Amino acid sequence: MTTDQSNVTGSPATAKPGEATSGGPNGSAERGEPIGKNNAGGEGQPDGSNKPAEKNEPAGKNNTAGEGESAGDGEAASSSEPVGEKGKAKPKTADDKTEVDGTAPDLTKKDDDESNGKKDDDKKSNGKKDGDEKTSGEKKDGDAAEPGAADPWSAFAPAPEPVVGRIRRGVRAVGRVLIHEWTLASLASVALAVLMTWPTLRYPLHTIPQDVMDPTLQAWQMAWSGHILKTDPLQLWHSNTFFPEQWSFAFSDTLLGYAPAGMIGEGPVAAILRYNIIFVLAHALAVLGAYALVRQLGSGRIGAAVAGVAYAYAPWLLAQAGHLHVISHGGIPLALAMLARGHGYSLRHGYRPERRHAGWAFAGWLVAAWQISLGFGIGLPFAYALAVIALVALVTWIIQRWMRKVQRPFGFKLLFADAVGGLVFAATGALLAIPYFTVAEAHPGAERTLNQAEQYSIPPTGFLTAPPESLIWGDLHEQARAALPGLPETTVLPGYVLYALALGGLFFSIWTVRQRLFLLAGALATGILAMGPRFFGGTYTFNLLFEYLPGWNGIRTPGRLMIWTTLLLGILAAGAVSALAARAYAVAAERIPPWPGPWLRLVTLLPLVLVLAEGLNVTPHPVVPAQPEAMRTAQGPILVLPSNQNVDQNVMLWSTTRFQNVVNGGSGFTPQRLDEIRQITASFPDPASIGHLRNLGVRTVIMMREQVAGTPWQTTIDLPVDHLGIQREDVGETVVFRLS
Repeated sequence: MTTDQSNVTGSPATAKPGEATSGGPNGSAERGEPIGKNNAGGEGQPDGSNKPAEKNEPAGKNNTAGEGESAGDGEAASSSEPVGEKGKAKPKTADDKTEVDGTAPDLTKKDDDESNGKKDDDKKSNGKKDGDEKTSGEKKDGDAAEPGAADPWSAFAPAPEPVVGRIRRGVRAVGRVLIHEWTLASLASVALAVLMTWPTLRYPLHTIPQDVMDPTLQAWQMAWSGHILKTDPLQLWHSNTFFPEQWSFAFSDTLLGYAPAGMIGEGPVAAILRYNIIFVLAHALAVLGAYALVRQLGSGRIGAAVAGVAYAYAPWLLAQAGHLHVISHGGIPLALAMLARGHGYSLRHGYRPERRHAGWAFAGWLVAAWQISLGFGIGLPFAYALAVIALVALVTWIIQRWMRKVQRPFGFKLLFADAVGGLVFAATGALLAIPYFTVAEAHPGAERTLNQAEQYSIPPTGFLTAPPESLIWGDLHEQARAALPGLPETTVLPGYVLYALALGGLFFSIWTVRQRLFLLAGALATGILAMGPRFFGGTYTFNLLFEYLPGWNGIRTPGRLMIWTTLLLGILAAGAVSALAARAYAVAAERIPPWPGPWLRLVTLLPLVLVLAEGLNVTPHPVVPAQPEAMRTAQGPILVLPSNQNVDQNVMLWSTTRFQNVVNGGSGFTPQRLDEIRQITASFPDPASIGHLRNLGVRTVIMMREQVAGTPWQTTIDLPVDHLGIQREDVGETVVFRLS
């Protein structure tokens, strides 16, 4: 066999990078000479002489380039001899001759003299060590390895990759999911929500946050939507309350997006438990949504956490603990985060086409549609905000593409996702608006007026005043609250710490100066709208929208627009906190080891701790009145007396066992017919009231003894009724009158 001489010699041209070449003083072996012991590629002679190997001398043990390979680019050496001590070759026999360059090796006398004395010992040693096994240096060309013979060089080979089974792969995949940022953020949001809303889940079957009025109404709303969608979806808007009114489910914000939860469980106890769980999860979603949005915009983790906590636990939101439709605003930043992610946009990096993802964009539209299904009080401003964002983005894209000749690819998939998603969002809003327009037409009293809006508009001092539910500021601001109208809607302090961080974000931030100014302008604009008609009469601000923007005249409480002010202040604050954290890590990088010490960590976490402290609450959790026994057995339609806004909301909750039709009901307005019924039945039981109720179709009247003190019923509740043609029965703490 002919061997490539340039490969055999181990010249510098074939040496591996970083390795010293073997051979003579010039660093290369003579032509045709294999590399001797300790003379392989990458190593010189131990004494530094780099003495060249003799011509055609075979490579012995430990005499090959790169551990066992010849210098010929991985080609096996063509001549191999057993090696004695110190790498001296043994004399060859005729049978052992191996050709190199077509000739037999020329063994010199010097080699014979050096090896003859140890020939027998080497043979014995090799026989003891290797037995009948031939090493690569002992094989002739064409010799095949003996069956079952082990490769002596296998001990130096890299360990084979272990074969991972399905179970282990599954465990690893689950582990990666569990330690992912978004998994940790979700779990932290839920855990924080449980702590910050405590003791909501302490007695979740019996107590409810804030009071037993609006929360019981909203507990009924979730129960009704879940029940009717399972049994008779076409009757969704014609609820069992406010009998005999139609479209009664649209008398207030419906929380329809929580209907799937309403399908689980039955009765008032299940409704209370469901409400408390959703109440806690709504806070968690607000934190997670704002965190996701600010992270997508380019903030660091600590900055995003500050923004999320400030958005969910701002002191002013403590006064809204009884309004689940206001607390449930987490879908707003979450939808914006998904839409920004789908379009490859962030504040810090701008538009990055390579990060576009149509799936995220479509998911963002779906979340936006879900958010608007919870109620128009929060959803309508969100819809207009989305419209403004979409319009600005479209105009910017057109200007960049056609006027400045900047190519900004969009893509058909993303365009299709936006078209379909936007259509779903618009259709959801339009379909949900139909019942409300019908109610406004049938009930003129349901329409909002500017006088009502002014009552719940924020005066300037309201931006600095906290509600009584605030643990830190509640008692300190008692006198300030006394001077405010429209409580609790006008105590809208987002937090002094948030104010300070946002102010710092104007001067020290990861956002550009232009972005800071835009964020500041947005915060000021939404704050001015939250002031309603109180900002210089609202002539060019809120009143203008109230008169000309479709649906805006349904907003009774402008102060709730503080949701947007709080979010924008949180983004400003996140810029400052992220810049602070980046500076702290830059300082830590100069340390040995380069890791932030406890004091640097404390500095970066301090803003988060302070924002959390301002969100601590002393929200009351009263016990919900127990359902009267008669409500579980009485035949509907039912009228429960006395009837007023506070009692009727409890009655709505009590009806969730069988969902009988009830005359009672509570909402943002009182229908004229219900008002008439309350006046006529003030003298019940008498012929006039009984006749009126029979004409309406009412079959049962339930009078609660504990509620009649100080009313005309206190004396009439026990009077005989036989002459009136009705039946009377005591059932527990109630008196049941059967009209038919």
